[in-house]
Amino acid sequence: MKSELFERYRKDIRPKLQKELGIKNPMQVPKILKICVNIGMGSYLQKLGSKDYSFVEENLSNITGQKPVVRSAKKSVSNFKLREGQTVGMSVTMRNNQAYNFLHKLINVAYPRVRDFRGVSGNCFDHEGNCSVGFKDHTVFPEGKQPEDSRKIHGLQVTIVTNSKNPEHNRALLDSFGFPFKKSVKPAPEKAQK
Repeated sequence: MKSELFERYRKDIRPKLQKELGIKNPMQVPKILKICVNIGMGSYLQKLGSKDYSFVEENLSNITGQKPVVRSAKKSVSNFKLREGQTVGMSVTMRNNQAYNFLHKLINVAYPRVRDFRGVSGNCFDHEGNCSVGFKDHTVFPEGKQPEDSRKIHGLQVTIVTNSKNPEHNRALLDSFGFPFKKSVKPAPEKAQK
């Protein structure tokens, strides 16, 4: 299914960004390559006291529309009560239309449902220019199941990967999609002393 957000990017946002950022080559205009959704389950499974992660797997599958890849520990670490082969997390990678559809859902559905939401911090970009945001509660996504046991509520991390390594360019791209960044508050000018 064609993404409405991708069509808007192709027709309106890309030419506007190229002009604003002063980029000569249209292939250098920032675009979304993929969106990765990750869930770490080490403390989650310890909190539950069981090894059953089917609830998390089903939630991630419903939220992203893809079957998650289960990540296992590569070696044992006794300080973390970790054994080799033990499940430590899950991840899903979305590309093309699926990534744009998920970004549309993130901006227009998930963030408005976050309690006391005041915007995403501007320092969510890493040195590669990727934007990573976290959710403490999976129920902000309407597809996420509401558990009977409050201990089963889990968080997830969303990483938006672009083709640009410049955080300012990537911020301009996400701003043009309507990503809810915190508005920087300028200090009020001081009144002149008489």
